[in-house]
Amino acid sequence: MFEKFLTDTLKLAYRQMAGVKSLGTYFKDLFSFSPKKVIAAIVAIVEVFGLVLFDTPTTPRGAELDLTGYDIVFEDNFDGDSLNTDVWEYRGSGPRRGGFNAASQVRVENGNMIIKGDYQTDGTYGEGWYTGMVKLKERYCKGYFEIRCICNPGDGFWSAFWIQADAPYTASVSKGGVGGAEIDIFESMSWGDPIGADSVSQTIHCAGVDGVQEGFQSRNLGTFYGKNIYEEYNTYGLMWTDTEYIFYINGVESARSSFGNGVSEVPEDVIVSLEIPAVEELEQIAKDFSTEYVVDYVKIYQAK
Repeated sequence: MFEKFLTDTLKLAYRQMAGVKSLGTYFKDLFSFSPKKVIAAIVAIVEVFGLVLFDTPTTPRGAELDLTGYDIVFEDNFDGDSLNTDVWEYRGSGPRRGGFNAASQVRVENGNMIIKGDYQTDGTYGEGWYTGMVKLKERYCKGYFEIRCICNPGDGFWSAFWIQADAPYTASVSKGGVGGAEIDIFESMSWGDPIGADSVSQTIHCAGVDGVQEGFQSRNLGTFYGKNIYEEYNTYGLMWTDTEYIFYINGVESARSSFGNGVSEVPEDVIVSLEIPAVEELEQIAKDFSTEYVVDYVKIYQAK
């Protein structure tokens, strides 16, 4: 009944409803004997009201990550001097939105994988804006996926770590997510935002939810603060279980959801990309601009 009131009467989105539902815990902490808890509760309550009224980001305040019962099955710390193409491959090379993806935009140095975005007059596919995208050759189904990185600064381009199945936007294949989904573990699109700076978004996309055959369906779980994400390393993770997707930022739960007809039951691609904007946005960027997405590691764990 309460949820129906939030959606039908107040017209709140899922992420805003989640914030409202958390208020009970924070109000309870206001009456604790711990000054630290009281201050934290006041800050949390203010953030929730900002979320409801202005759709602003919130700070992750869920449970801490617990990998008990999980073993690491993949780890790349990028310690060499080139991308390990035994495990990685370049993805989507060629035209992408207002520019191009190219292998030349990805390099490994000083213990990092770096993906660069810039304008080139003599690029692989001709003159234009360039960026890069890689994916693991092996696909994975369920487990915990984590990246440690510094997001790219500047307007337009944005950093992303995501998982995608084949045809997640086709209802007959996705079947509401059970046959595959796109899970955006994080996307950094807050550069220059006076209120939401240093936040990332987390989203699930699939098609065929509740039998709908037209288009696709998405659930934006919200935008959540990291720590100085354009200058410092932060970690972003996803626990993909048998029943839900649980998202983490710096080892603290930010959101969880079982959106769709159930979680994906198929192996999916693990993707790291510096995303390029559309032509209209690129036209507003000076051609001497460049930006870099710096990745320290990618790790994957699965249940023992």
